[in-house]
Amino acid sequence: MTVIRVTTPDLAAERSLRASGHSWIAGMDEVGRGAWAGPVTVGVAVVPPKATKRTQPRWLRDSKQLSEARRESIFDAVGSWCADWAVGHASPEECDRWGMRVALRLAAQRALAGLSRLPDALLIDGPLDLVSGPEPAAGGFNGSVHPIIGGDARCASVAAASVLAKVVRDRLMRAESEHFPPYAFEQNKGYPSPTHQMALRGYGLSSIHRRTWSFVTSLPWCDGWPVSRENYL
Repeated sequence: MTVIRVTTPDLAAERSLRASGHSWIAGMDEVGRGAWAGPVTVGVAVVPPKATKRTQPRWLRDSKQLSEARRESIFDAVGSWCADWAVGHASPEECDRWGMRVALRLAAQRALAGLSRLPDALLIDGPLDLVSGPEPAAGGFNGSVHPIIGGDARCASVAAASVLAKVVRDRLMRAESEHFPPYAFEQNKGYPSPTHQMALRGYGLSSIHRRTWSFVTSLPWCDGWPVSRENYL
């Protein structure tokens, strides 16, 4: 049996950045990378300047450590706690055309472009920098970027971004399920589940499936379809 260790994120990394001279600090996280259908989504959450552990919303955690009902119940509180927040998407077509690494960068740029207040330091979950590159980031962001492995469980700002992105994407996939009932997107949100996999074998790909992912090669009528080597990072 797999035991999930539930941890409460804190503001240690955010305080350290503030002590080094940064004024506005944000966390960033992605959801939907491992899904077979729907967009890949990136959330960004700007921490209030005077945020403390006591002001954090109750139940703020990495979104993977919370049930869907719990995430929905704290969504408004998490959004209100942030000084600013936004969510960006990259479509299934963009995931297929550009590969996941570029799609994540597009979604991150769109999230940053949705902010009314750009941060000057950004904490990102995981080892990958989704923002820095040869071209300017969307919205004029030119602050420092700090990837932290396990950041969604350790950093309050990243946990907030995780919850906001997950709820927004889940709501989008529940809305899409009305148009594609066999796949039960309202339950699996585009991730592989027995119902989803069975529907794929019976109905094939919908218009919101990622068509170059490796799962496509197992479908009876998709033999020979091109599969991207960048379907996962």
